[in-house]
Amino acid sequence: MASENKLIQKCREGNQKYMKLLYDKYSAKMFGVCLRYFSSVEQAQDALQDGFIKVFTKLKTYEGKGSFEGWIRRIMVTTSLNIIRKDYKHYFHEDISEFDEKISDNVFNYDHLHVEELLKLVQQLPHGYRTVFNLYEIEGYSHKEIAEMLEVSENTSKSQLLKARHHLRKQLERM
Repeated sequence: MASENKLIQKCREGNQKYMKLLYDKYSAKMFGVCLRYFSSVEQAQDALQDGFIKVFTKLKTYEGKGSFEGWIRRIMVTTSLNIIRKDYKHYFHEDISEFDEKISDNVFNYDHLHVEELLKLVQQLPHGYRTVFNLYEIEGYSHKEIAEMLEVSENTSKSQLLKARHHLRKQLERM
């Protein structure tokens, strides 16, 4: 396998063989990233495809700072968010003031769950909940950053996260 720097350079030159190598190297992991934002495999595949188109068109802008995989991951998240923002904006309409239900911090043992089961539960969340949950809990963005990315208020981001946690907790209690 080619070194990462060689892979990047050859892709920048438009070498199809190396573009396929880059895709093969990162597509499975990036598909997992996209899949967390969508309820269907088809939607995640569309985001993955759009994301890799952006990776290849923006590759000349990669400056070698930070991890290359992290750079690709950010493109996949941004691409997924753009699709969500375009198609599902109406799912982010509630403000935290509309959500009075308290969420208890009961401790549960989830060691028996497999990653696939957890991913399936996250995928079943409503669009707004799932998006904010992924951005906050998995990607590590702040509510302020999420609000800017999704063009919603910080309170809406907080509300969606609370609702996502509540929904997941109910699902896990049933299991």
